[in-house]
Amino acid sequence: MSSEEHYSTPLERTGGGVPIYSKHHFLLSVAVGLAAGLYAGLDLLAGLGWVAFAAVVGVGIDFDHFLVAWYNTGDPRAIRYCLANPRAVFTDQASIFHEYELGKLDRLLSHVLIGGPLVAVLWVLAPALAALAAVTLWVHVVADLIQDIRDVRGSGGSLG
Repeated sequence: MSSEEHYSTPLERTGGGVPIYSKHHFLLSVAVGLAAGLYAGLDLLAGLGWVAFAAVVGVGIDFDHFLVAWYNTGDPRAIRYCLANPRAVFTDQASIFHEYELGKLDRLLSHVLIGGPLVAVLWVLAPALAALAAVTLWVHVVADLIQDIRDVRGSGGSLG
Protein backbone atom coordinates (compact mmCIF):
# COMPACT_ATOMS: atom_id res chain seq x y z
CA MET A 1 0.00 0.00 0.00
CA SER A 2 1.46 3.34 -0.98
CA SER A 3 1.66 6.16 1.54
CA GLU A 4 -1.22 7.94 -0.20
CA GLU A 5 -3.61 4.98 -0.51
CA HIS A 6 -6.38 4.71 2.01
CA TYR A 7 -8.63 1.91 3.14
CA SER A 8 -11.79 0.99 1.48
CA THR A 9 -14.57 1.26 4.03
CA PRO A 10 -13.98 -0.47 7.38
CA LEU A 11 -16.91 -2.76 6.60
CA GLU A 12 -15.21 -3.98 3.43
CA ARG A 13 -11.86 -4.15 5.20
CA THR A 14 -12.92 -6.31 8.12
CA GLY A 15 -16.21 -7.94 7.27
CA GLY A 16 -17.46 -6.47 10.56
CA GLY A 17 -20.42 -4.31 11.42
CA VAL A 18 -20.85 -0.57 11.48
CA PRO A 19 -17.61 1.01 12.70
CA ILE A 20 -17.48 3.22 15.77
CA TYR A 21 -16.68 6.77 14.68
CA SER A 22 -16.62 10.10 16.50
CA LYS A 23 -20.32 10.68 15.85
CA HIS A 24 -21.14 7.43 17.64
CA HIS A 25 -18.85 8.26 20.57
CA PHE A 26 -20.45 11.71 20.68
CA LEU A 27 -23.96 10.24 20.95
CA LEU A 28 -22.90 7.72 23.59
CA SER A 29 -21.12 10.44 25.58
CA VAL A 30 -24.12 12.77 25.40
CA ALA A 31 -26.28 9.92 26.71
CA VAL A 32 -23.87 9.39 29.62
CA GLY A 33 -23.86 13.13 30.40
CA LEU A 34 -27.66 13.30 30.27
CA ALA A 35 -28.09 10.26 32.50
CA ALA A 36 -25.53 11.55 34.99
CA GLY A 37 -27.07 15.02 35.07
CA LEU A 38 -30.55 13.62 35.61
CA TYR A 39 -29.30 11.24 38.30
CA ALA A 40 -27.49 14.08 40.08
CA GLY A 41 -30.62 16.26 39.87
CA LEU A 42 -28.78 19.13 38.25
CA ASP A 43 -30.53 22.26 36.97
CA LEU A 44 -30.67 22.74 33.21
CA LEU A 45 -27.52 24.86 32.87
CA ALA A 46 -25.36 22.60 35.04
CA GLY A 47 -26.82 19.55 33.30
CA LEU A 48 -25.91 20.96 29.89
CA GLY A 49 -22.39 21.57 31.22
CA TRP A 50 -22.14 17.92 32.21
CA VAL A 51 -23.39 16.83 28.79
CA ALA A 52 -20.81 19.07 27.08
CA PHE A 53 -18.03 17.82 29.37
CA ALA A 54 -18.93 14.18 28.66
CA ALA A 55 -19.03 14.87 24.91
CA VAL A 56 -15.60 16.53 24.96
CA VAL A 57 -14.08 13.66 26.97
CA GLY A 58 -15.79 10.92 24.95
CA VAL A 59 -14.76 12.30 21.57
CA GLY A 60 -11.54 14.03 22.63
CA ILE A 61 -9.89 10.83 23.85
CA ASP A 62 -9.65 9.73 20.22
CA PHE A 63 -7.09 12.44 19.44
CA ASP A 64 -4.58 9.99 20.88
CA HIS A 65 -4.95 7.99 17.66
CA PHE A 66 -2.86 10.62 15.88
CA LEU A 67 -0.07 10.33 18.44
CA VAL A 68 -0.13 6.53 18.32
CA ALA A 69 0.03 6.52 14.51
CA TRP A 70 2.91 9.02 14.62
CA TYR A 71 4.72 6.91 17.22
CA ASN A 72 4.18 3.69 15.24
CA THR A 73 5.42 5.12 11.95
CA GLY A 74 7.69 8.00 12.93
CA ASP A 75 5.66 10.15 10.54
CA PRO A 76 2.79 12.54 11.37
CA ARG A 77 1.12 11.66 8.04
CA ALA A 78 -2.39 11.37 9.51
CA ILE A 79 -2.12 14.83 11.07
CA ARG A 80 -0.91 16.34 7.79
CA TYR A 81 -3.69 14.52 5.92
CA CYS A 82 -6.38 15.99 8.20
CA LEU A 83 -4.90 19.47 7.99
CA ALA A 84 -4.90 19.23 4.19
CA ASN A 85 -8.36 17.57 4.10
CA PRO A 86 -10.33 18.88 7.10
CA ARG A 87 -13.61 17.57 5.70
CA ALA A 88 -12.31 14.01 6.11
CA VAL A 89 -12.44 14.46 9.88
CA PHE A 90 -16.22 14.77 9.65
CA THR A 91 -17.18 13.01 6.43
CA ASP A 92 -14.61 10.28 5.74
CA GLN A 93 -12.93 9.11 8.94
CA ALA A 94 -12.14 5.75 7.33
CA SER A 95 -9.63 7.54 5.10
CA ILE A 96 -7.54 9.02 7.90
CA PHE A 97 -5.43 6.12 9.14
CA HIS A 98 -3.67 3.40 7.20
CA GLU A 99 -3.93 -0.15 8.47
CA TYR A 100 -0.29 -0.29 9.58
CA GLU A 101 -0.48 2.98 11.53
CA LEU A 102 -2.98 2.21 14.25
CA GLY A 103 -3.73 -1.20 15.70
CA LYS A 104 -6.74 -2.05 17.84
CA LEU A 105 -4.65 -2.81 20.91
CA ASP A 106 -2.49 0.31 20.44
CA ARG A 107 -5.61 2.43 20.41
CA LEU A 108 -7.17 0.81 23.48
CA LEU A 109 -3.90 0.93 25.43
CA SER A 110 -3.46 4.63 24.74
CA HIS A 111 -7.04 5.30 25.89
CA VAL A 112 -6.30 3.58 29.20
CA LEU A 113 -2.89 5.25 29.62
CA ILE A 114 -4.45 8.69 29.10
CA GLY A 115 -7.82 8.09 30.76
CA GLY A 116 -6.49 6.74 34.05
CA PRO A 117 -4.29 9.73 34.89
CA LEU A 118 -6.96 12.13 33.60
CA VAL A 119 -9.51 10.68 36.02
CA ALA A 120 -6.96 10.72 38.87
CA VAL A 121 -6.16 14.41 38.34
CA LEU A 122 -9.83 15.27 38.05
CA TRP A 123 -10.54 13.34 41.25
CA VAL A 124 -8.30 15.76 43.14
CA LEU A 125 -9.84 18.81 41.49
CA ALA A 126 -13.51 17.85 41.05
CA PRO A 127 -14.57 14.35 42.15
CA ALA A 128 -17.99 14.55 40.46
CA LEU A 129 -16.41 15.39 37.10
CA ALA A 130 -13.85 12.63 37.65
CA ALA A 131 -16.70 10.14 38.06
CA LEU A 132 -18.38 11.50 34.93
CA ALA A 133 -15.12 11.26 32.98
CA ALA A 134 -14.53 7.71 34.23
CA VAL A 135 -17.97 6.52 33.16
CA THR A 136 -17.72 8.32 29.81
CA LEU A 137 -14.31 6.79 29.08
CA TRP A 138 -15.53 3.35 30.20
CA VAL A 139 -18.47 3.57 27.75
CA HIS A 140 -16.07 4.70 25.00
CA VAL A 141 -13.67 1.79 25.54
CA VAL A 142 -16.51 -0.74 25.81
CA ALA A 143 -17.95 0.52 22.50
CA ASP A 144 -14.50 0.18 20.89
CA LEU A 145 -14.10 -3.33 22.31
CA ILE A 146 -17.53 -4.42 21.08
CA GLN A 147 -16.67 -3.20 17.59
CA ASP A 148 -13.24 -4.85 17.71
CA ILE A 149 -14.86 -8.16 18.65
CA ARG A 150 -17.30 -7.80 15.74
CA ASP A 151 -14.41 -7.01 13.38
CA VAL A 152 -12.37 -10.04 14.49
CA ARG A 153 -15.36 -12.37 14.27
CA GLY A 154 -16.36 -10.90 10.90
CA SER A 155 -12.91 -11.58 9.51
CA GLY A 156 -12.94 -15.17 10.77
CA GLY A 157 -10.30 -14.48 13.43
CA SER A 158 -10.14 -16.02 16.86
CA LEU A 159 -10.78 -14.15 20.08
CA GLY A 160 -9.07 -16.80 22.17
